[in-house]
Amino acid sequence: MGAAPELVVASSATQLADDVAARLVATLVSAQRVRPLAHLVVTAGGILEQVAHALRDSPARDSIDWSRVALWWGDERYVPSDSDDRNDTAMLNAGLEALPLDPTNVHRMAASDGPYGEDAEAAAESYASELSAAVPAGQGDDDVPHFDVILLGVGPDGHCASLFPEHPGVYELDASVIAVHNSPKPPPTRLSLTFRSLDAANEVWFIAAGTGKANAVMMALSGAGRVQVPAAGPRGRYRTLWLIDRDAASHLPAEVYRPQA
Repeated sequence: MGAAPELVVASSATQLADDVAARLVATLVSAQRVRPLAHLVVTAGGILEQVAHALRDSPARDSIDWSRVALWWGDERYVPSDSDDRNDTAMLNAGLEALPLDPTNVHRMAASDGPYGEDAEAAAESYASELSAAVPAGQGDDDVPHFDVILLGVGPDGHCASLFPEHPGVYELDASVIAVHNSPKPPPTRLSLTFRSLDAANEVWFIAAGTGKANAVMMALSGAGRVQVPAAGPRGRYRTLWLIDRDAASHLPAEVYRPQA
């Protein structure tokens, strides 16, 4: 079932981004003490791009050996590699590109002008194979690494990665990566990790800011099912954190969050 959600509320979106960046540094440093390679999964979106900015500008970032960080994407828009819609482009431009990552450890999902053309299914299978090849020895028959941390945004409709309410992807039980067609949010074709892959992470962090996310946050933390509210689904093996600002917490019931006076 994974770890039950924990809630941490920051005073503002700026403070939230700084706090998440600091927490991320500590988590990756800790992971590198016990494993040769730390695995980080990111998605994209406004607050996550602010986190990337904060990480780039943090003096503490240098405590991480970035050559020993594997960077993965939780989902991607299946558009040409030079499109501004790409999640990888957004996050790299927001600050991740400034980090001294080993290019061989940066695992970008395929683009529609890449080797698979318009065949999003083949692109998904390729990323699944890449994940499987990265599983360290000693992790049994798993086909997905135990990511150290996944950073997930939350859509106003409660979607996470590219898993949308009552869309086919939320029913997928077997595949680790799927092609998403007819997405309710453009662009229509995407690639996404599945619940099974997200649940493989040691820690899953949801990052949300602003009143536009408040209703989705409330539903996800109030017992909704993952088919109706996908963000209610993913649980880290050891920890599930909801890191949000006061605006995103504004619809939570008092038994879940009571604002300080």
